[in-house]
Amino acid sequence: MNTQPRILVVDDDAGGRRLTRATLTKVGFSVREAGDGQAALEAIQAEMPDLVLLDVSMPVMDGFTACAQLRQMPGGDRVPVVMMTGLDDTQSIDRAFEAGATDFITKPINWAVLPHRVRYMLRASAAINDLQQNQRRLSNAQRIGEMGDWEWDLRADRIAPSEQAWRIFGHERDTRAVPAEGFFTTVHPDDSERLHQACDRAVTNGEGFAIDHRIVMPDGAVRHVHQQVEVIERQPEGPALRLAGAVHDISRRKDAEEQIRRLAYFDPLTGLPNRLLFSEQLGKAIAQAGRYQRRLAIMFVDLDNFKRVNDTLGHNAGDELLRNASGRLAGVLRSHDSLSRCNGDDLPHSIARLGGDEFIVLLTDVPNPDDAAAVAQRLVDTLNEPVTIQGTEIFVGGSVGVAMFPEDGADIDTLLMNADTAMYRAKAAGRGGFQLYDRSMNARALDRLRMETRLRRALERQEFVLHYQPRVDVVSGRIVGAEALIRWQHPERGLLPPAEFIPLVEDAGLVIPIGEWVIETVCAQSAAWHAAGLDTVPVAVNLASTHLRERGLPGLVAKALRTHGVPARCLEIEVTESILLADPELSVAIAQELATMGVQLSIDDFGTGYSSLGYLKKLPIASLKIDRSFVRDLVTDPDDEAIVSAIIALAHSLKLRVVAEGVETEAQLAYLQAMRCDEYQGFLTSRAIEPVEFGRMLERRAAIESAFTPLSRPAELVFSPAG
Repeated sequence: MNTQPRILVVDDDAGGRRLTRATLTKVGFSVREAGDGQAALEAIQAEMPDLVLLDVSMPVMDGFTACAQLRQMPGGDRVPVVMMTGLDDTQSIDRAFEAGATDFITKPINWAVLPHRVRYMLRASAAINDLQQNQRRLSNAQRIGEMGDWEWDLRADRIAPSEQAWRIFGHERDTRAVPAEGFFTTVHPDDSERLHQACDRAVTNGEGFAIDHRIVMPDGAVRHVHQQVEVIERQPEGPALRLAGAVHDISRRKDAEEQIRRLAYFDPLTGLPNRLLFSEQLGKAIAQAGRYQRRLAIMFVDLDNFKRVNDTLGHNAGDELLRNASGRLAGVLRSHDSLSRCNGDDLPHSIARLGGDEFIVLLTDVPNPDDAAAVAQRLVDTLNEPVTIQGTEIFVGGSVGVAMFPEDGADIDTLLMNADTAMYRAKAAGRGGFQLYDRSMNARALDRLRMETRLRRALERQEFVLHYQPRVDVVSGRIVGAEALIRWQHPERGLLPPAEFIPLVEDAGLVIPIGEWVIETVCAQSAAWHAAGLDTVPVAVNLASTHLRERGLPGLVAKALRTHGVPARCLEIEVTESILLADPELSVAIAQELATMGVQLSIDDFGTGYSSLGYLKKLPIASLKIDRSFVRDLVTDPDDEAIVSAIIALAHSLKLRVVAEGVETEAQLAYLQAMRCDEYQGFLTSRAIEPVEFGRMLERRAAIESAFTPLSRPAELVFSPAG
């Protein structure tokens, strides 16, 4: 590869070309020749030289035209062009520079000096090309890295910025030095004074600084920048004379930091602060309250029926409900903003979402517990209002627990724990209310924790038992079925009714496995009664509405029936109306699978929930059960009488049996007989009893039926009410 510098000599004087060639070749240059401007351009197009020696006056195309056209060719702007002119031809020299010449040589040529002039021109050209390349690289690096630089001559008060600095500061592209005030005019008004003070200190003290500030772009957008400023010239022991600054556009980093901050400190679903941010704010509020001897109130808020909505309507509905609830709670606090301040310092947030359906509220500067109680009641009231979710009006409600600083705790953990304890006490008291913390609640909270821990092991330890309450024909008084009701044989507290542990079952996520255990146990018990020679009756099992959306339920039921050799007619499944709220098509499909097997389905607590007659017609339902709340005052309340009568009429029109729950008096039974109710259950006949005792009841029924014919058997001999 030839590394010799390539020189193109263009001259119409053949003798002059040869002398020039001989002179330059002798010192190591590679030389080509051309006799006129046109030939020179053709030679350049074939191979770009490192330098052109170009005569001015030539036939075909003179040197001026050739130089101008060379500059238009790709890469031609970087080739040094030395024009050869007469000694006194100043006019040609001016024209040569206008055409783009780099330098000139006068004729006659000093042949001894020529090689040195050429070497100098090549070195100068290489330096210029390197400088231009470095400038391009620097400009590209600054553009890619979103950086720029500037120099500030304080004596002339002029700033010379780079192209990227112009762009970052929101100015149109320019390369001129401008007054400092004009260059910094786009700095955000709230940051301008801070930047000027930093610059003044740098000038006075002779020390550099770093600063972050904002730039306001022409379209109003805000850009964040970081500037590193140094003093590059100063008077001896005096102020600075020249400053240099590097500016970096950090808008993307700021956006990322803000996004990270939002992810770290805010709940993405509701936009409320999360536990981390709330704890930080609570810590500051406690410190201020302690300093100024003021009270704080911490409120735990828990939605009462969120799980039911989430399970029945789906997670999207649950998310919508949480957003709605957060808006309501925030609205209550906004309407009483004076309760959100601490010694004149605004707290940026007074409500947070802890997770799930739990929220927490901070009230600052609360004069006394009565004021906190008033706000807690407003929170409860707003949550008790109906809300429409996915076109369905529902009532959710909420329970609130309140703890006060400093009475109920002097640190974050104690206050949060005691507010949580008070909230659980509010739920235990009936939900839809609030409780102020008192010290006696800790013992109850500890008991609840122990109960939940023990409950998680109760299934594997076989501590659950089933009792059976008979279902009785209203007219004949015969036992026609039973309902299996779960009890917990607690090793320390004895036999516990469902009301004392079913809410914990739901919280612990044990609804499905316990429901499956009940199905298995009922089938085993029916098989045991049959093996004892008893004519068994259908036994109803209560399942959660979510269970009827478990695709594996029909297979589980079939396996239990097959394992114990029990006919499908001996098992009934009771669910509440809430199965119709979410995915009713799936519930209908599973119910139809069960019906095809011969397992009957009934709707429990009918009239207390959501009803859709369209889906009631599609479901293979055998019966409706009237809730005990309507039966209790049936004799004395005309409204309850009308409701019961309407439910019976509706059921019979759909060819369904009707079962009344909670029948305790002969008067209630007489009303049900008059209304042509089909069956009932309740204390009038028997409480829920153990399997052995229920077996004896079946034996007595068999003995009575063998002694009397259906037409002559008196009803009072069939059953003696247990009372």
